[in-house]
Amino acid sequence: MTVLVENPTSTRSRDPKELLNAVAPHLQHLTVNVLDSGLTVWEREVALLLRDAVLTRETAERILGNAVMYMVASMEHPEVHIGVGKVVDIGVHQVILDTPVYFALCDLYNGGEYKHHAPFIQRRSDGTVIRTADFLRSIGFDPDEELWARDGADCSPCDSKVPDSH
Repeated sequence: MTVLVENPTSTRSRDPKELLNAVAPHLQHLTVNVLDSGLTVWEREVALLLRDAVLTRETAERILGNAVMYMVASMEHPEVHIGVGKVVDIGVHQVILDTPVYFALCDLYNGGEYKHHAPFIQRRSDGTVIRTADFLRSIGFDPDEELWARDGADCSPCDSKVPDSH
């Protein structure tokens, strides 16, 4: 008899929109603020990006999708050192700033544990961003080549030595 053991933090879908919308049942804080508009979690984050940082819906969705890929990958694979460039980091920061959504993301994809985001001040130019895009592909994601190549040599690194940081 063969027994299959699944990693409980592993996700089946690789669609960033599905991954982000899946956090809705895990929202525990300020749910009126997050859910009162009737928007999905994905639509809410896109609207916030459009309000604060990004000029077009297409760009906001591209940035958010790649940010979700990165955050889920960092939670599923804490042993792998990955990092983002300036553009994708806009989406990472958007989700983290919407703390009820970020807490729910951690709850669902990081075993309920908070995942710190502790970037260093100095950016690195060691190819981490390109290696991250390659890693995302290797685990079933479809990273946006243009977004990752743009900052391919300019990473906004976090402390990989801290086990709960990305």
